[in-house]
Amino acid sequence: MKYLFLLLSLAIPTFCFAQQPQHIYMFNLNDIRLLDSPFKDAQETNLKYLLAMDPDRLLSPFQKEAGLPQKAQSYNNWESTGLNGHIGGHYLSALSLMFASTHNSQIKERLDYMIDELQKCQKAHGNGYIGGVPEGKTIWTEIAQGNIHAHKFSLNGKWVPLYNLHKTYAGLRDAWLYTKNKKAKKMLIEMSDWAIDLVSRLSEEQIQDMLRCEHGGLNEVFADVAIITGNKKYLKLAYQFSHNAILTPLLQKEDKLEGLHANTQIPKIIGYKRIADLDGNVKWAEAASFFWDTVIEKRSVCIGGNSANEQFHNAEDFSKMINGIHGPETCNTYNMLRLSKMLYQTSLNKKYIEYYECALYNHILSSQHPQNGGLVYFTPMRPGHYRVYSQPHTSMWCCVGSGMENHSKYGEMIYAYSKNNLFVNLFIPSHLEWKDKKTTIIQKNNFPYEAKTTLIINPSKKVKFTLQIRYPDWVNKAEIKIYINGKRQVILKNKTGYIPLEREWRKADKVEIELPMSIRVQQLPDKSNYYSFLYGPIVLAAKTGTEDLQGLYANDSRKGHEAQGHRIPFKDMPMIIGNPDSLAYNVIPTITREPLTFQLTNLYPRNKWQNLQLKPFFLLHDSRYIIYWPQATVNNVVAIRKEKDRQERNILHLDTITIDQIACGQQQSESDHFIKMNNSSSGYTKGMHWRNACGWFSYQLINKNKTSSYLYVSYLDCGNDKTFDIFLNGIKVETANISSKQSEQIVEAIYPIPKNIGEKENLIVRFVPKKTKQTDKIIEIRLLNKMP
Repeated sequence: MKYLFLLLSLAIPTFCFAQQPQHIYMFNLNDIRLLDSPFKDAQETNLKYLLAMDPDRLLSPFQKEAGLPQKAQSYNNWESTGLNGHIGGHYLSALSLMFASTHNSQIKERLDYMIDELQKCQKAHGNGYIGGVPEGKTIWTEIAQGNIHAHKFSLNGKWVPLYNLHKTYAGLRDAWLYTKNKKAKKMLIEMSDWAIDLVSRLSEEQIQDMLRCEHGGLNEVFADVAIITGNKKYLKLAYQFSHNAILTPLLQKEDKLEGLHANTQIPKIIGYKRIADLDGNVKWAEAASFFWDTVIEKRSVCIGGNSANEQFHNAEDFSKMINGIHGPETCNTYNMLRLSKMLYQTSLNKKYIEYYECALYNHILSSQHPQNGGLVYFTPMRPGHYRVYSQPHTSMWCCVGSGMENHSKYGEMIYAYSKNNLFVNLFIPSHLEWKDKKTTIIQKNNFPYEAKTTLIINPSKKVKFTLQIRYPDWVNKAEIKIYINGKRQVILKNKTGYIPLEREWRKADKVEIELPMSIRVQQLPDKSNYYSFLYGPIVLAAKTGTEDLQGLYANDSRKGHEAQGHRIPFKDMPMIIGNPDSLAYNVIPTITREPLTFQLTNLYPRNKWQNLQLKPFFLLHDSRYIIYWPQATVNNVVAIRKEKDRQERNILHLDTITIDQIACGQQQSESDHFIKMNNSSSGYTKGMHWRNACGWFSYQLINKNKTSSYLYVSYLDCGNDKTFDIFLNGIKVETANISSKQSEQIVEAIYPIPKNIGEKENLIVRFVPKKTKQTDKIIEIRLLNKMP
């Protein structure tokens, strides 16, 4: 029996698990080679990026924790501020995927070296453990004894250590599945046995408490180990590491996602789906499907990404997405694509491929710099903002790790198969070896620049099967045209959304497919007056300028992944004039008829933006841009611009005098500011995250240029008197006494900073309630260089 989730065949017992019925299989990456296209270019660029990284620096955290000599100093950035070792795990996966995709010998040598060195670390620990988590031995001992202190982003005082370990587990798994590295398989199993021992003395309640802290997709990996070994004890472990607080509402088809850190949840769902397929758990499979529908249909934008400031925002209000600069996170889309692949395999539902194609072209491909291979964390949807690119030796963000994987596996979903069907899902130039049919398929095209593709079928001898061509949702109303050896075929789209071509295939049979495309308009999901333009599956965008691209290529600072340049006011951005149902007519071909380049007409003010052009977003780099366009009519354009200006004037002014800021209760912002706490909690109320404490909590603020003069704090007051002290570098600067008559009222306060403190490079702000009282719910903290 073949197991649906595996990318390589494994000979394992067939009696162990009651699996979900499989509808379709995916080819091994080893069977597919990319041909000339933007995707092959991206793959080759990523290969250079992988080889530019220093494996000894990535191994350093593991060696340090194992008590072994370190061959090089660890990388800085996230790799030395708490997530030490997480990129090393991603690197294993990226190397494995890249070798399967290219058979590059340097990549294989690098992977084998990493595995050999990590095996030395595992042997030094002596209990199966491998990890770069700082002081990991101490916290794992505490947890094994039931001494658990879990928060959203910390476990026993360490930054998401289980999430960190998940990357190592996944890397070892991928090294086995994609390259057959037997050492990696053995290490993976031994490390899984360590996890069994870790939780063996814990109650279910204690494990669930531990899982409140972000832990990646550990449940998925343990289910994978169950299949690799055929041993049900790892399936039990997968169930134990499944977070019930997220699963329970999904089982009831309830959307409880608002306010949650998005990428904490998606890997959990992947795990639910993996377990469901392995164990025949229909309800868990339905929960995963419901989650996908909810995120894609209600919370995603045109490029396929989701979340604002890393959170699932209100599905009825995308203002945080449009107004803010922290748009969709690449990690989220990476994981949604993994979930889409799994759901497609057991449903053969074409909607998963439609999403996969959209996200692949418009988010994933666009998230890599085409010259230097830099990877993107946030893709702002705010008109006129820009992206930041990583560098191999400075940037160690989560989206660097998943990004290295993204551009190593572009071949995985181009084709699929069942016993006698070959499904053509994506129109990416490629060479496929279908070993079961002793047939090669070559796909050639210049898509999307030319709206057609050609398939050359080369069986070793005549063979009968059905070629299934996806009928895309974006295709023009004009019918797809298909020719076999020059003869036009009758189009019969089946209920799955594919066009079946059944025949006995001979060597050099040629299938030509015309895929007529046209301009499409897509409104922001909350139905506000923002619209994007697509040509076929391709999102179009416009460059708006190159001013103040601060931090375009990231340094090694903790917040280097954020675009620090100023926000351009909405009043200085163009608006498109016209009725929503006629906006497509505003997009016309350029005079030069350059492929996939369009002129956008009826922009306001016309004299400033008359030469603005639309091009594929994946081609726009090193620039500010617009993807979503504010729409107005001739009659209301002036009024809308004035209202927008009024709404954001104070916010933009506050930004100009802000040195550093913290969004309280939001995982990455708090982690970037090295939160410490005792008896503190966070929450989400009416679209706002907050933190309070009965004990205390503190952050480290960066006082750039040592010019801070004021501390700005905003509170979500609950109508009860709250008295607490605020300290800066251990000196009390204020006793806050917050009192209001209206519950859940936002209160803003500004406190002077003593000059001797304001001249320090780092400021530790600490909130401590007076006596037995509690602090108020604190929303945001800023360092200001002048009074607003």
